[in-house]
Amino acid sequence: MLWIFDLDNTLHDAGAHIFPHINRSMTAYLQEHLQLSEADANALRQHYWHRYGATLSGLMRHHGTDPDHFLYHTHQFPELERMVVRAPRLRAVLRSLPGKKVVFSNAPRHYALAVLKLLKVADLFDDVIAVEHTRYRPKPDLYGFRHVMRRHRVRASHCVMVEDSLENLQAAKRLGMQTVWVNAGNRYPACVDLKISDIVQLPAAAKGLIKYS
Repeated sequence: MLWIFDLDNTLHDAGAHIFPHINRSMTAYLQEHLQLSEADANALRQHYWHRYGATLSGLMRHHGTDPDHFLYHTHQFPELERMVVRAPRLRAVLRSLPGKKVVFSNAPRHYALAVLKLLKVADLFDDVIAVEHTRYRPKPDLYGFRHVMRRHRVRASHCVMVEDSLENLQAAKRLGMQTVWVNAGNRYPACVDLKISDIVQLPAAAKGLIKYS
């Protein structure tokens, strides 16, 4: 069994401090490198995010942006330790799950590793697959999911994708993965095998779902 975990808003709460910081950094990057006003840069950032699933994808497609340069400059966190919101009992939750565990994130590797270290769970993961490893084709593009399966020599039916993004879970389900949606709402879409409001609920909730193998 391979557990595939998203990072932001799945293993930790990125909405309180980290996402607002990234959004500001991306808007500033677009202002500087595309010579846009703050309002126009912010609008373009959101447009590319909605259209392609990631601002970077739009920038690469339409402006030839260097992905490494963009990711480095938009993921600088001088006060990251203060910004990370850690779920209680996260380490115990992850240790209780049988099988291998990997992180699969649209974020750059340096950021993902830093967050996992602050969450005190980095040693519990067998691998960290970041956007650099997917040829900068972020989720929900199927390339990254297939890369994870090839890298770990596992079939989709032996994978469990744990995510807060419904679009990413739809992609995982199309490939045949089991899906866990981390979401506090009342919806229960067809692509979702299990819904939990918080990651700490996963071990107990998954007992009746997961095909352990």
